[in-house]
Amino acid sequence: MIIARISMVLGSFCVGMMLGTPVMAAQCGDTAAGFEAWKRDFANLAAQAGIQQRGLDALAGTSYATRTIAADRNQRSFGYTLERFMEVRGATTIVAQGKRRKAQNPAFYEALERQYGVPAGVIIAIHGMETAFGNFMGDSNVVSAIATLAYDCRRSTFFSEHALAALHLVDRGTITAQTVGAKHGELGHTQFLPGNVVRYAVDANGDGRIDMNNITDALASTANFLRQKGWQPGQGYQEGQPNFRVIQDWNAAGVYQRAIAIMARQIDG
Repeated sequence: MIIARISMVLGSFCVGMMLGTPVMAAQCGDTAAGFEAWKRDFANLAAQAGIQQRGLDALAGTSYATRTIAADRNQRSFGYTLERFMEVRGATTIVAQGKRRKAQNPAFYEALERQYGVPAGVIIAIHGMETAFGNFMGDSNVVSAIATLAYDCRRSTFFSEHALAALHLVDRGTITAQTVGAKHGELGHTQFLPGNVVRYAVDANGDGRIDMNNITDALASTANFLRQKGWQPGQGYQEGQPNFRVIQDWNAAGVYQRAIAIMARQIDG
């Protein structure tokens, strides 16, 4: 696998309009009862934001994702102690497998670090934590999941921006109305939300398209995300060091952040 120099961020769409402006006009809800009415209102907003017919059709075909809502309201593991969290998430296995993966393909990870400045251990730890190195990338319809979260009142503004991004990705052919991902609408090996695909994803294998289920594109996109968020090459990433703040941008949960930093150091050890 070769890291291409291309940084093909999905472009012609107005990202500032899509991700910089809160989308609040569609009426949110706490049950499935208002979802169809919300879809009609959100379709009008999406059309105003530049979404084309393919994306609008994908929105029209969405269903209220009950499993997504259940998962969103039951994220107990982030309340664990660090030790319990790492035990539950299989940190020892991630580190062991991560060391093997690094040893098996050192040139790939060295190329990533040369281009983006992010050490292999960080990328590998994220990959292991998010999808067990691609072994489980989700079983939920992405557009339905993200639309449901945009409708749900808990975090409607945040997910509305990502819902518009998902519809844009459908328009561009990056995903389809049938694409499967995680329960919160995340995509691929390292679970990018749609808006992060638009902003940070790269075509790293040079095939002319972005595919977050392709390991080369996904891991390069992860490195690009961290670099664009302010990663400082050569600086530390443990708690209290300069790059730990960038790991905090990857995930808001403190136990997750500390677990990534610890596992990455052990993998790079």
